[in-house]
Amino acid sequence: MVPLVLEVTRERAWETLTRHTKSEALLRHALAVEASVRAYARKFGEDEELWGVTALLHDFDWEMHPTLDQHPQDGAPILREEGWPEEVIEGVLSHAEHLSLPRDTLLKKTLFACDELSGFIHACGLVRPDGIETLEPKSVKKKLKQPSFAAGVNRDDVYKGAEELGVELDDHIRFVTEAMRPIAGELGLRQSAEQPL
Repeated sequence: MVPLVLEVTRERAWETLTRHTKSEALLRHALAVEASVRAYARKFGEDEELWGVTALLHDFDWEMHPTLDQHPQDGAPILREEGWPEEVIEGVLSHAEHLSLPRDTLLKKTLFACDELSGFIHACGLVRPDGIETLEPKSVKKKLKQPSFAAGVNRDDVYKGAEELGVELDDHIRFVTEAMRPIAGELGLRQSAEQPL
């Protein structure tokens, strides 16, 4: 029997994510990618809820399936069983470069472009006294050239993501950083003293 497709809401996505993910670092990554992808959805005039939910769920199975021969492909049946629509599931699957799936929609291109970069910007913010409040593209690009910094971030995916989305890297870095700033506190990033809580 095919399960009913559930309503796509952030509340339901958060429930699915937190049921399968306990790591604070992974939850923060999901929030950072969600903020970036939602901001692009607004910019492009797309369905912000659908895009945000897809971003929130993109690594939901990483704790269960922490290897590329499992993640995210082994998570897809779980999402189907829970009734998530194929558009969300295909978006989640498409962010994995090793699956070689076509990123043939703006949502898929945006998720891929925001995934590694959001993680890298977060890492940059962790080593700065004011988090990402004054972070500029120049500083991010300088850190990208240091292989030892945030070594887990795939630099090729950062460059390829911006290229596939058709945006200049500087503009993309600036846009993602600005999207993440309002949730800097939730991401565990320091904020300046003047900033209201």
